[in-house]
Amino acid sequence: MSDRSFLSWPFLEERHALLHDRVEAWAKAHASMMHGEDDTGATAGRVVRRLVAEMGKEGLLATATGGRDGALTGALDARSLCICREVLARYSGLADFAFAMQGLGTGAISLFGTDEQKARYLPAVARGEVLAAFALSEQAAGSDVSALAMTATKDGDGWRLDGEKTWISNAGIADLYVVFARTGEAPGARGLSAFIVEASAPGFAVSQTIDLIAPHPIGKLALDGVRVTRRDMIAEGGRGFAVAMGTLDVFRTTVGAAALGFARRAMDEAVSHALRRKLFGGTLSDLQLTKAKIADMAVAIDAAALLVYRSAWTKDVKGARVSRESAMAKLVATEEAQTVIDSAVQIFGGLGVTRGNIAETLYREIRALRIYEGATEVQKVVIAGRVLADAASWNREACTQDRRILRHTPPTSVWCIVEVPARCQQRDRDRSAWLLSLSPDLAPAAANHRDAANRMLQ
Repeated sequence: MSDRSFLSWPFLEERHALLHDRVEAWAKAHASMMHGEDDTGATAGRVVRRLVAEMGKEGLLATATGGRDGALTGALDARSLCICREVLARYSGLADFAFAMQGLGTGAISLFGTDEQKARYLPAVARGEVLAAFALSEQAAGSDVSALAMTATKDGDGWRLDGEKTWISNAGIADLYVVFARTGEAPGARGLSAFIVEASAPGFAVSQTIDLIAPHPIGKLALDGVRVTRRDMIAEGGRGFAVAMGTLDVFRTTVGAAALGFARRAMDEAVSHALRRKLFGGTLSDLQLTKAKIADMAVAIDAAALLVYRSAWTKDVKGARVSRESAMAKLVATEEAQTVIDSAVQIFGGLGVTRGNIAETLYREIRALRIYEGATEVQKVVIAGRVLADAASWNREACTQDRRILRHTPPTSVWCIVEVPARCQQRDRDRSAWLLSLSPDLAPAAANHRDAANRMLQ
């Protein structure tokens, strides 16, 4: 039995524990249908279709479209999404994938779509009747979304979409795709828009399927003059980048939750094996180095879980953008899951690298999570960017406050001599430069320094 103690953490409510148990029960009952007879993308696609249909019948997919208390749609709850992905990932990478893509594929509609768009697509997705996909990446535009080359050319009251997409999950089995293209309102990221494209649209094709080390339905799309109208555009023209980032803001955290599921399964299996494996007159678990590995695994999992559910709670309760928090959650959870699974392989020894062993399967499954929806390196850029932006904002606010105080501060004030110059120097470069350190004993010389402080504030 996997650890359940996190369900009592203050980030989660009773309804999340109930959802956890509901998904767990469903996963146990359907475990036999979560794997295909071979490791090809085509087989994985058939498995995903079956899983989506069964999840829809059970009502689990309503969580992916924001449904709650019997409703099929509503506001997305990040914590519920994380709970579902974590549980499903413990049982099967494909089960997690099937659920996640119904959410990611329609996330832009749930978050930014019109009421008509939501009514047109979300109920069918929640029932498992329609499969969805998120078509953002291109050959030369993966991490750098602003470099997208697919064009949306104005054509009467609509647009014509031309170009290619790659690494698109559910390619070939999805019924609808949220496609991002360049409408050209402005250069770079500000000139992108998002459209809903149905797989049956003339000019739409899946040009290639891609086989991965952990099989999933994924491939390349080719759009040749695919026509869309204003009815198919999500949000306003030129807001495609905001739509994409807003969607990833929610679902990036859930990637961390999936990694948690893989890590928990790896630890459970490794511990069970260590307790059973006989050697040197005892068990593998008796060895201190084995205990050290297990301790490291447990700490890594809890640390990752805290970041994942902190991020989800912040999104749900505070309602703010969580770019920094979700990046931290994904970065730590996926990287630590890779380490935990590697430790599990080591504990299993030769069995751990044997095809079909659970540790070997998890070793292949986890690798892609460190890349998709923003590679680890991109997450570091996001985190650093937010830290620096917050520091610059604080510095600007501090300098504004300093100006106000200076107007009402006697020129002989030590604060006027020390703090104002130190906090405001180089403020126009958004850098905090604490360059002066004067002693209060210099207060009698305040008059000589007043002019210097004023010059820094000009």
